[in-house]
Amino acid sequence: MRSDHVKSADELALMRRAARITDDVYDHVLDIARVGMTEKELADAILEKTLLLGGSGVSFDTIVAFGESGAEPHHVPTDKPLESGLLVTVDMGCVVEGYCSDFTRTFAFGEVGEEERRIYAVVLEAQKRGIAAVGDGVATRAVDSASREVIAEAGYGEFYIHGTGHGVGTEIHEPPTLNQKSEETLVCGQVVTVEPGIYLPGRMGVRIEDMVLVGENRPFSRHTTELITLR
Repeated sequence: MRSDHVKSADELALMRRAARITDDVYDHVLDIARVGMTEKELADAILEKTLLLGGSGVSFDTIVAFGESGAEPHHVPTDKPLESGLLVTVDMGCVVEGYCSDFTRTFAFGEVGEEERRIYAVVLEAQKRGIAAVGDGVATRAVDSASREVIAEAGYGEFYIHGTGHGVGTEIHEPPTLNQKSEETLVCGQVVTVEPGIYLPGRMGVRIEDMVLVGENRPFSRHTTELITLR
């Protein structure tokens, strides 16, 4: 890997394989989610399916957050059981021959309220704006601003409590960093995440994350970013 973290064709092929496995694991998540399943049980199922599909492991400790747990960006899965009417956030990835994937979706398990849907729509628009801003020679903080402005204008600025993204490669977090303090500039061939979120303490959280290749601006994942409701 080059010092500027630009990926070769071979490296990108491994990362795309990792992303495909993660997509298939997320299909599994949507298939098995059920009332009474705990966050820990779903996280364990993600690891099991990742290994079954050919990943050498998960690229970081899987985050599964039901309802109010989603207000913690780095929530550690607990024995909290899944109930109808909750948002569910799943942040996961896998490793293929040393290269990582990183992916987050939030879905509705049963019908959720108007506020949940409104917040989801704001985060989705923030992610779209962030991805559109990614480009060769673009300041990383400009990508952060593109996402952050959407959330701030909707009145949730204080609840966006982390940066918009980071580089991915053999490490799940590598340069560049996409936040307001960064002095870095994007370069074609880097792989970065765009992952805005809104976190309302004690109530709910929404995060949507995709990896994108600088110069291509198309998510590695095939999964929709529209809100999925499981019934």
